[in-house]
Amino acid sequence: MREFKRLFKLAKPRHFQKGEVIFRQDGKTEYLVFLTKGMAKLVYNNHGKDLILTVEKAQALLGLSNILNEDMNLASIIAIEDCKGCVADMEKFKETMVKNRSFMFEVMRISTRMFRRSIFNFISIAQKQSNGRIADVLIHLAENVYNSRSFYLLLSRQELADFAGCSKELLIRTLQNFCSDGIIRVSGKNMEILDMERLHTISRIG
Repeated sequence: MREFKRLFKLAKPRHFQKGEVIFRQDGKTEYLVFLTKGMAKLVYNNHGKDLILTVEKAQALLGLSNILNEDMNLASIIAIEDCKGCVADMEKFKETMVKNRSFMFEVMRISTRMFRRSIFNFISIAQKQSNGRIADVLIHLAENVYNSRSFYLLLSRQELADFAGCSKELLIRTLQNFCSDGIIRVSGKNMEILDMERLHTISRIG
């Protein structure tokens, strides 16, 4: 969209190192970040316990929740790998949204996508057993992040556990069971989903 190009043409380029906090939970920020390269995780911390709500890859617009939430970050956004992006002023974004209804709806569409995935993950954690939750995480990574059934996993085992809302030990044991059952193949950080249909079945009945 023309408005996006205009806003980010004048935006400041930024590099984010692996593990760097792009937005901090409960912090106040006055900018948005358009991620042009790399991958980031949306993390909610509750009394010292991290829960990964979703994972976003470039190209993605980060910080949209702040537009409707008085500039306060509902959760942290952290770089999973070295990332590139550009920073745009929040007020200019709001001004453009007020003046251009089609731009406003496009921004809301993009923001809804991230929050829809986060909500679905909350539902998965609340209603499913660990097998179903871990299956959901693997399906999301394959279908929405890597767009492939075979990928190099940037997330650590602990981060996968935080994503699935379970302990690291339970995650590792479940992955081993999935391997034994011929559902996935894991070699270090390389993962391949061998039976996507069965993984979806585990997700449904989990």
